[in-house]
Amino acid sequence: MKAWLLDSLNGIKNLRLAEIPEPSPGADEALVKLIVAGLNPADRYLAQGEYPAKPIFPHILGRDGMGVIESLGAGVIGHHLGDRVLVLRSEIGVTRPGTFAEKVVVPVASLVPVPSGWSDEEAGGAALVYLTAYQALGQWGELPPSVVLVTGASGGVGVATVQLAVAMGHTVLALSRSEAKREKLMHIGAALCLDPGDAEWPAALRRFLGTHKVDLAVDNIGGADFPKLISVLGHGGRVSVVGRLAGPVPEFNTSTLFFRRIKIGGVAVGDYTPAQSQTAWKSVVEMLGRAGARPLVDSVFWLEKLMDAFVKLEHGPMGKVLVRPGLSHRHALPALGASI
Repeated sequence: MKAWLLDSLNGIKNLRLAEIPEPSPGADEALVKLIVAGLNPADRYLAQGEYPAKPIFPHILGRDGMGVIESLGAGVIGHHLGDRVLVLRSEIGVTRPGTFAEKVVVPVASLVPVPSGWSDEEAGGAALVYLTAYQALGQWGELPPSVVLVTGASGGVGVATVQLAVAMGHTVLALSRSEAKREKLMHIGAALCLDPGDAEWPAALRRFLGTHKVDLAVDNIGGADFPKLISVLGHGGRVSVVGRLAGPVPEFNTSTLFFRRIKIGGVAVGDYTPAQSQTAWKSVVEMLGRAGARPLVDSVFWLEKLMDAFVKLEHGPMGKVLVRPGLSHRHALPALGASI
């Protein structure tokens, strides 16, 4: 089968497409023939040695995927050949071979059925971003209806966070540099969208909120503007730190946390056990169903064009970037694009 191989932690530019033997499932595992796999920034971080994982080389990246069960190992109950399934957060793509391949072996404890009515593409890149968003919104305990600010709101985790926060009844404010993407974020439920490139965005946010303040910020960006994020939080405000797409925070005055009792906490879905992931995913699907929301797909590439897909991911998609394993790029893909 075809797979993209990582030979060392020297970056995605050195991935190589190769033919490798087809894997076989062990006890309590399934072999999944992949239809769609999703890209995540964490794939790049792992390839660059910026992620706490020690895979065996050559390694196959890819944490998200959807496909059909092709064979089952010993002891599997409740799964059947031909089932449409998606991969939940697990060691797949981290310390175990991942989904940038035609097939992948997955412990059945980390498989769930594709939600009713979802397309292959919607399911293929959904698990990691929605589980991340769910943890980011819920790690501080149950929130009453609150004001939630999402940075990097047009990316995979950003869109998922906006959708889940709206489904939870929160007032959602979003930051995105693209005017077109800000319009789409308003369409999926954001009450206000601002351009973080505008130095006056904190003032505009305060004018919109009046006497209210931001209760929770979900930060995908980090970087030099992190102090601005702190400045708009109210008393007891919290920050769930998901990513650092803008790099490290170069200067931060910790005294800005004192008198408003602000709390900052990291998000890591790797802390979820398979059972916890299953429980969280069930809640995610129920909330999206009640809200009538579905995953957003930005673009789909053939497996052979994985490097182009990473370029698209780096340039800021609206929703998920996917690859379609097992098919040749010499044939045209169906038109997908960003959808709402």
